Formats: sequence, structure tokens, C-alpha cells
Amino acid sequence: MAEAKLFELNNGSMRVIVSNYGCTITSLFVPDKHGKLADVVLGFDTIEPYQKGDSPYFGCIVGRVANRIRNGKFTLNGVEYSLPINNGPNSLHGGNKGYDKVIWEVAEYKQGDTPSITFKYDSLDGEEGYPGDVSFSATYTLTSKTTMRLDMEGVPKNKATPINLAQHTYWNLAGHESGTVLDHTIQIWADHITPVDQNTVPTGEIMPVKGTPFDFTTANKIGSRINEVGIGYDHNYVLDCGEEKSGLKHAAKLKDPASSRTLDLWTNAPGMQFYTANYVSGIVGKGGAVYGKHSAACLETQGFPNAINQPNFPTVVVQPGEKYIHSMVFEFSTE
Repeated sequence: MAEAKLFELNNGSMRVIVSNYGCTITSLFVPDKHGKLADVVLGFDTIEPYQKGDSPYFGCIVGRVANRIRNGKFTLNGVEYSLPINNGPNSLHGGNKGYDKVIWEVAEYKQGDTPSITFKYDSLDGEEGYPGDVSFSATYTLTSKTTMRLDMEGVPKNKATPINLAQHTYWNLAGHESGTVLDHTIQIWADHITPVDQNTVPTGEIMPVKGTPFDFTTANKIGSRINEVGIGYDHNYVLDCGEEKSGLKHAAKLKDPASSRTLDLWTNAPGMQFYTANYVSGIVGKGGAVYGKHSAACLETQGFPNAINQPNFPTVVVQPGEKYIHSMVFEFSTE
């Protein structure tokens, strides 16, 4: 049995600590406008709290299917599959023991100017109720001074299966211990969201954001209209209007006005869950920092939630021998 460890990627400008337990980013240090480094992700100092279940998906990769599947059921090729129910009536983030709670194999670990680490995991047929064996890999690379890239791949071996991996880092660009992100500004290149029912599962509708508190087509403070959306944002944005660069779409720009730290996110995924840590409360994290409600923003690029049960959503089903590819680029700057 491999053991859970921490690994460092460091190119002299930014530094990332990542674990083979759940492919979890535990720390990520980037400079502000004065060159001062801060750790801008929520998390814990050691691996133990993640293993004990104290983490609300801090920093990890979730799967086989991220987000919610209504009633934990779906039918594929005439077979009904039942998944663990772990979020109200839904199955969330791959079930009781999703890919965030397993130890991945370290397949490659490279230092140097563009340091990288590749994790691999073989998911078995029937694991958490999902069909078929799938070989997964996830590679984190520091591609330039303040840019990190994540490439996630999955190849089903013998059965068609839904696959929808998401990276669940909680970002606070002022520093993980700095309180809420309500003063951060965000721009999301999405003209639509998929509205949800009372159990936070999409209704199937594709709704324009114009004239609603969900409209971030121009940059706005996260806190400007958050009180109009219940306890906060926890919605899938349809990434339909961002410019493209190297095959990836501009998904979002998050900025902390105080430090000027900015994160531009690029992806090839069709959607992005914008989540404002609504359920985080009194979690004691790194250095004794206490994380509360709205203490971070998650920008989880993904296939649409419950897509396996929504024929009008882009399919998340991958056939045997086909390759699922999900790439994300995290570009930090101080603009």
C-alpha cells in the first residue's frame, strides 16, 4: 500500500505543495504586487485531516463524476446504476470514497524550470457504483514563472461510463487566512447558468444571466449581490463567451484588490461550478487559521452537473478506448 505524502513543485517564483492523496493541492504560494508570497489556497498543514474526513474537498480532484447526480441513479446502455447517496438525496463528487479519498501512484516527478508531477489511478468496475475499469492520470506542471497547468485524462477499458473530473481548490488570493472573499472581484465568461432545484441539482434549463445576480460577464465584487442568491453561489456557469488560447477557453478572472493578485483560469470544459464556500464553518486550517463561510471561491471547471440524466446537456459518457481529456491553466499575475 503506497503511503500518502507531500511533494513540492518550485520554479523559484511560485511554489505548490501537492499530495498523492486525492491529487490534493495543500498550499500554493504566489507573489503580490510587491513580490510578497502568500499561500492562496485553503487547506491543512498535514495530510492527516484530509484522511480523517475533515476537509470539504479542499484542493483535491473529485470523480469519477464531479458534482451532483440526482437521486444517485442513472441508466446507461439499458442498465440502471445506483450510487452512494451522500448529499441530501444526491450522489456528490463520486460517492463516499471518491478519487479525492484514494492514494494515487506517483508515475513521474520532475524538478527544474518546469517542474511537474504525474499521478495515476486505476479505478475498478463497480467502484462507488460506476461501470467499467478506467485508467486515470493527472499532471500538475509549472509551465512558466507564475502559471500552473493541470491535465486530467481517463481511458475506459471495457464499458462506457460517465467521467467528469473536477479540481476543487478553494481560492483566497489575499491569503488563505484573510477572511472572506466578498471583496474579491470576479469575471466569468458565461452568458448562461444551469439553474437548480431545492437540492442544488440543475433543472435542465439553460438560463441567461443578464439582469440577474448571476451576471459576472463584467467584473464585479463577489459580495455585491450574494445576498440575493440564498446562502451564496453554488452554480454551474455555461462557458460560452470566452476567447480561446491554445485550445482552452477563458473561464474566469478572480482578483484580490488589496494585493492585486489575479488568477486567470482557462479550460476546455463546457462548464464551471462557481462556489463561494457557503457550507464552510469553523474549520481550523493551516497555522491555526479558522475558515468560515465565504472564506474562499471555488472555480471548478466541469461537465454540467447531472448531465448523465439530462439529454440536453453535453454528454459526459466516454466509450471504451476513447480518451477523456480535461485541461486547466491557472495564470497568476498582479495586474
